[in-house]
Amino acid sequence: MEMCAAPAVGHPPRCNPSQICDHPSMQLLGGLTPERFLAEYWQKKPLLVRQAIPGFRLPLSADELAGLACEPEVESRLILEKGGERPWQLEHGPFAEERFAALPGSHWTLLVQRVNHWVPQVADLLDHFAFLPAWRLDDIMISYAADQGGVGPHTDQYDVFLLQGAGRRRWQIDASVNDESPLLDHPELRILEQFHATDEWVLAPGDMLYLPPGLAHYGVALGDGCMTCSVGFRAPGHRDLITAWVDDVIALLPDTLRYGDPDLAPTQRPGEIDGKALARIREIIRQRFIPDEAIDAWFGRYITQPVEEMFDIEPLSVAEIRARLQRGQILRRRESARLNYLDGDPFRLFVEGEEYVVPDGRRPLARLLCDQRHFGPELLSFLEDAGHREWFAMLQQHALVEADDE
Repeated sequence: MEMCAAPAVGHPPRCNPSQICDHPSMQLLGGLTPERFLAEYWQKKPLLVRQAIPGFRLPLSADELAGLACEPEVESRLILEKGGERPWQLEHGPFAEERFAALPGSHWTLLVQRVNHWVPQVADLLDHFAFLPAWRLDDIMISYAADQGGVGPHTDQYDVFLLQGAGRRRWQIDASVNDESPLLDHPELRILEQFHATDEWVLAPGDMLYLPPGLAHYGVALGDGCMTCSVGFRAPGHRDLITAWVDDVIALLPDTLRYGDPDLAPTQRPGEIDGKALARIREIIRQRFIPDEAIDAWFGRYITQPVEEMFDIEPLSVAEIRARLQRGQILRRRESARLNYLDGDPFRLFVEGEEYVVPDGRRPLARLLCDQRHFGPELLSFLEDAGHREWFAMLQQHALVEADDE
């Protein structure tokens, strides 16, 4: 295979017809292999890809996005830089239809979170990002902006791929911003007080900009009808991780466990905390906080906690799933479902915050459910076995597998 030429900073090569971009994600990454992208750009510097998805158009209209923002189950926000009661006015959904009719002609943005959970065709965009660990995925947010609409210059603490779906948007970055940079006085939004663009790009439909965490950026719609898809990959904060881990440990500790010193000896210095006491304290903490296996299992439960309620989803029965697969239907994993595994001995499967130890014979099925988003003959072959069916039925209580028309 002929390799693509080395890119200039921030601009990858395009594979010409004589070159082969044979990895499914190489088109998305402008000819870069996933390995090269991760080594040179991921969490390091921005990457602009023209026509990352050639001819791309979002699979929902602006009116359909606004319709989602009217639903109480859907998280949505309106940000009005101008035309509100104060600069950068923030409103939370759900919204009445009349609210959209009353909006000014420019300088506002509608943002709808987790659109991939509600629109299967949007969720299918994630197939382009299958080279990244699924547990890192946060969601696909879609924004609609009137002319000059944006959310202000800011930083995010996660990796994001900004895919232009309709209209045009100008993106600017400021590499000089740091954690100490001052913010505007706003009760909810973290908008930078000063922003001096060091780079600028205008994106058209199909273009994509990757931004690493902490890089200040500012997107503004150039004309009406600007729709942008933000594919965000979360990075849990150290404080959140440690707090959650400590809370989990505390919940499992019985009140009967106490500090003990049956080997205590008389002291000549009662004001001193001696070395033996410190050794006992260190051992108590190490026993609860150090074991790798305990941390690994906790993280699996933590990272798969559901982010939203299931809203009384009625799971498909195993019999119905088999019948649909036998008719040649392709089923899909519920987009809001969170499941991951630890491949070891024991093999652990984590589903919606619950942990399952997986027997040897069930491990290929567990991997299939976690690694793939669509299911066909391969899942059917598992379900022809009674033992697999029984084990899968236990997991399907979480409504993991559903039809495309659900």
